[in-house]
Amino acid sequence: MQKVSVLCQDFTYECLQGNLENEVKAVVYDSRKVTPGSMFFCMVGAKWDGHDFCQEVVEKGATTLIVSKQVENIPEHVTVILVEDTRKALAYVSSAWFGYPSKELTMIGITGTKGKTTVTCLIKSILEQAGHKVGLIGTIETVIGEKHIPMANTTPEPYILHQYLREMVDSGCDTAVMEVSSQGLMQARVEGIHFHIGAFTNIEKDHISPTEHKDFEEYFYWKKQLFYRCDIGIFNVDDAHLDKLDKEVFKIPVKTFGMKEGVDYSATEVERDFTDGKMGMRFVVPTLSKEAVRINTPGNFSVHNALLAMAVCDCLKVPFEAMKVSLDKAVVKGRMEPVFLDGRFSIFIDYAHNAMALESLLNTVKEYSSGRVICIFGCGGNRSKDRRFEMGEVSGKLADFTIITTDNPRFEEPKEIMKDIETGILKTDGKYVMVEDRKEAVRYAITNAKEKDMIILAGKGHEDYQEICGVKYPMSERELIEGVWKEINS
Repeated sequence: MQKVSVLCQDFTYECLQGNLENEVKAVVYDSRKVTPGSMFFCMVGAKWDGHDFCQEVVEKGATTLIVSKQVENIPEHVTVILVEDTRKALAYVSSAWFGYPSKELTMIGITGTKGKTTVTCLIKSILEQAGHKVGLIGTIETVIGEKHIPMANTTPEPYILHQYLREMVDSGCDTAVMEVSSQGLMQARVEGIHFHIGAFTNIEKDHISPTEHKDFEEYFYWKKQLFYRCDIGIFNVDDAHLDKLDKEVFKIPVKTFGMKEGVDYSATEVERDFTDGKMGMRFVVPTLSKEAVRINTPGNFSVHNALLAMAVCDCLKVPFEAMKVSLDKAVVKGRMEPVFLDGRFSIFIDYAHNAMALESLLNTVKEYSSGRVICIFGCGGNRSKDRRFEMGEVSGKLADFTIITTDNPRFEEPKEIMKDIETGILKTDGKYVMVEDRKEAVRYAITNAKEKDMIILAGKGHEDYQEICGVKYPMSERELIEGVWKEINS
């Protein structure tokens, strides 16, 4: 238990009524989870307003309310704290509730449109090779020692985030590396956390919809907010939008990486490497060593991911040898992840779920392929239709054959989503077929695959479910592929 005054010491507030010395027994922002002695945060969402539940939570025993507007008919024994933003207040209180765990860790934050998951995994691998104990918070999962926790959001809500950070400290971690999403920044989930290193992978038009960001400018604005809370910023000089990033305003030391000369971490002698069915890249970073390193994923974007991971680790004084060893063996789940069948053709799983990522992926795969490139993908429901048109057009132009299927239809009709994708592909001369059931789409691809073909199953990557009408049904891409293969060969 902690006193209200102690939990609220890091932000400005007005006590409308009650006693600041009351003891808080639980911090809660879900009215269903209120217990006697709780501090309840009245959060305002798109469909609900926590202030409407004040009477209910007081009846359940809440003794402190954190509000952003006046509330009426609250019993005198209940402390009411008025703040400008209850989301920000929740972040500060959560940090205090768990004893400020971020201050006991080296905090590394990675933001950008694509590459965040791969970069965080690479950093974790390198640091552990160098003897550090590292916790990870990302799109796929949170990792604390041997504990793996599936994630619902790339950046979790503040209470959960600080709970995980506390568990990391208690388990002996000295470093936490985390993906920091634009939504996480906009919704104040990392408010009050200071990062030792913040890094920008790249940025393109994405996450723009009624439920995400209204336009690219807003999306870019929130991405930049990470660098106002860092000691060091690391940026990709090859990104087309870097000129819009006024790095001077952050007032922090800046490091750069990319393929150009004159940057802090530049890749030279870059070449493709296809060994043991693994598409990879080999390159040299002259500022670190004359010796080449290899990364087990293909394309220049993989070189950028590796460069960024190396830049972060170099800032933390990690030896080059640890970087080399880790990069050579690193495989990131759902990121150009190979599934080995009989060797006649190749099949890979990747998370590419927008036009930019799919274009980069297909262009890269074509550089390695001596057969056809077959692309299987769908698009998520209740998201921007532009993404469907764009992805259809990209696959039509770049893949030798496209199989349009379902992804996460959510509350939309799968056939309608597929028709939108078809609208895009019809702008091209690309050959395609539509197979609604994703498993049957994989069966069609495998059954019709020819020698040396490359099958790319895009869009879901690490996800182990398919979301239909609000229900998440178990579905692992790897298990799906292996199951189809077994059925075909039984």
